[in-house]
Amino acid sequence: MNDQPKPFGGISGSTLKLIAVITMLIDHTGATVIRTIMRHPAILSDSELQKLWVSIYSISRDIGRIAFPIFCFLIVEGFLHTRNPKKYAGRLFLFALISEIPFDIALKGQWFYPHSQNVYFTLLFGLLVLIALTYFREKPWLALPIMAAGMYAAYLLKTDYSYKGVFLIIILYLLRYTRLYQCIGGAAAVTWELPAPIAFIPVWLYNGKRGWNMKYFFYWFYPVHLMVLYLLKTYAIPPILG
Repeated sequence: MNDQPKPFGGISGSTLKLIAVITMLIDHTGATVIRTIMRHPAILSDSELQKLWVSIYSISRDIGRIAFPIFCFLIVEGFLHTRNPKKYAGRLFLFALISEIPFDIALKGQWFYPHSQNVYFTLLFGLLVLIALTYFREKPWLALPIMAAGMYAAYLLKTDYSYKGVFLIIILYLLRYTRLYQCIGGAAAVTWELPAPIAFIPVWLYNGKRGWNMKYFFYWFYPVHLMVLYLLKTYAIPPILG
């Protein structure tokens, strides 16, 4: 990839992951803990407090829009650099299964919620599309059916971000040779969810270096933080509010 020099040397892959993780945590805190607070009768009865918590909630969700595009970019980068794409896909599938109950109870309020699946499934379908495109690269006429199948699978299984998430991964992969085009295309692909295009500012600053080796920390963070937020909103916040 022909990249221009990055300001201050740019940022590493692990820094990108931290940005995604922190913004995701803020988003999910808004969707769980802050939402629980703003729905409490004591808050609802006070218009000023209600406005305050609604603003906090809105800001937290807006900040969270930055996370998903970065994760999609990192999936593409991971695919381009992995030595074993099948093992990579298997790891995503394993953590998709591990994360489903935490996702359901934290964000959907039920132990089993078949109408929405966690974001690991979206990332997995995107990765499977990239694997298939590479495997059938000598048969370019199969590219469109492969991409359509991946997007439809995400839509059919009702994964988080659905077909739009798989589409973003495809765009980032197809434009992988030039970071500028990749960022412009990626930002255009997520304009339906503002302010998600902001995510491509840190993506542009990515210097191609791995950074800290914290692979399994990032894998485990998703299900663990959802469980912690579920416990907080269910058992900690109600007694505090009274």
